[in-house]
Amino acid sequence: MQPADYDAWYATPRGRWIGETEYALAARLLALQAGDSLLDVGCGTGWFTRRAAADGLVATGLDPDPVWLDYARAHSSPALGWVQGDARDLPFASASFDHVLSIAALCFVDDERQAVAEIVRVARRRFAIGWLNRTSLLYKEKGKEGGRGAYQGARWHTVREVRVLFSGLPVRNLKLRSAVFLPSGTIWARLLEQGVPAVLPWGGLLVVQGEKA
Repeated sequence: MQPADYDAWYATPRGRWIGETEYALAARLLALQAGDSLLDVGCGTGWFTRRAAADGLVATGLDPDPVWLDYARAHSSPALGWVQGDARDLPFASASFDHVLSIAALCFVDDERQAVAEIVRVARRRFAIGWLNRTSLLYKEKGKEGGRGAYQGARWHTVREVRVLFSGLPVRNLKLRSAVFLPSGTIWARLLEQGVPAVLPWGGLLVVQGEKA
């Protein structure tokens, strides 16, 4: 998939709703405030990075793909930072960012445990990491048999598998929430999203938020 095609999906009604729903959950869990620094790991075309910057955060996007980063630079404010790098070996000192965010990116990274450890290391206060949920309608629609479209090749996890990734790390107050229960994006899906508690683990995106111990 080309970066322009991927980014254009977020401009569609369904893509915008899913993106905003996922960002809103992460932002609420992180308790983001204007002026905070944030690293977006696996930023791709930078949609979530730009969204965080729109809320007044000092945002930096990191991705291993130089082509996607070039697209991100060309479609964002010069105030945003873009870094080419590996999630398993983040090129930043420990506690470099108030918050670290990663949405449905580590499911494409070999050795997710190492990537999680790196995210925890560079976070000063809080982190929020989102994984694709194998116990969801989204998996039934897009994840089976290797995945389709942007989900091709992604790993999908259960709640238990996600929790295990944090075992032994210097974290506290872990919370697990989910979003995008009906991925169709119809009016009924949006109404359901407003009424279903995020503590239910059946949304298409599983988000683990925690604090640096």
